[in-house]
Amino acid sequence: MENNLIFVYCVSNSPFERNLTIEFKGLKTIMINNFHFPIKYVSEDEFSEENFKINLSNIQWMETHAKEHTDVISMSMENNTVIPFKFGTIFLSEDSLKKFVTDYSVSFNENFTQIKGKEEWAVKIYCNIKTLSEQIDELSEATAALEKQIRASSPGKAYLLERKKKQLIEEETDRLCKHFGQIYFDEFKMISDSSFLNNLLPKEYTGRTDTMILNATFLVCKNKVNDFKNTSDTMVEKGRNHGFSIETTGPWPLFSFVTINEQL
Repeated sequence: MENNLIFVYCVSNSPFERNLTIEFKGLKTIMINNFHFPIKYVSEDEFSEENFKINLSNIQWMETHAKEHTDVISMSMENNTVIPFKFGTIFLSEDSLKKFVTDYSVSFNENFTQIKGKEEWAVKIYCNIKTLSEQIDELSEATAALEKQIRASSPGKAYLLERKKKQLIEEETDRLCKHFGQIYFDEFKMISDSSFLNNLLPKEYTGRTDTMILNATFLVCKNKVNDFKNTSDTMVEKGRNHGFSIETTGPWPLFSFVTINEQL
């Protein structure tokens, strides 16, 4: 079947400095209203609405096409400011793409102004609950006071207080995770232009044995990226003894900080 659908990867407000068409087979770059798009003509066999939904469950197909989507955006970001499109952004014709650009051109420009010279960085913070709970008396006045009371009590009363402390430890580790998560978030936020909180992911998804306590993305000026990384390194050292670990990755396509609104 003829390739008559248009797959769009991202948009830039300046010509692409890198020749993307050499790097990716079938890729073209086009300009509409002074906006530059890397596109590919694709077949309805794969990318019609119905067939696309079917292919989403094909792991091998997804890995191939989603990787190319990410690679094109990442390469476009190297020398240009780009607004990324979600995987599977398809237009039926160049006319429909041109109409889209006309309808959203004001929003494009607003977003380019906001994200120029900035990068998106992700921060995920985890806590080893066992390590944290072993140091709970050092970090929690409540459990420290209860421990002091236990040591001064008779065996019978101490037994009951130990049971009470077990419950208190659970409550305090939860409170401390939220407390330190907020402290870490605030530290990163101070050297960022904007921030976005994502949902915490369960262990089944992260594949880790420790617990995620922060999942956030930050919009960082390129001239502050080194400060951002140094802040991460400093907090890694501070938090390691208490069971906290920090995973900082980027730069990522700016999905978290771009909102495209139709021109009214």
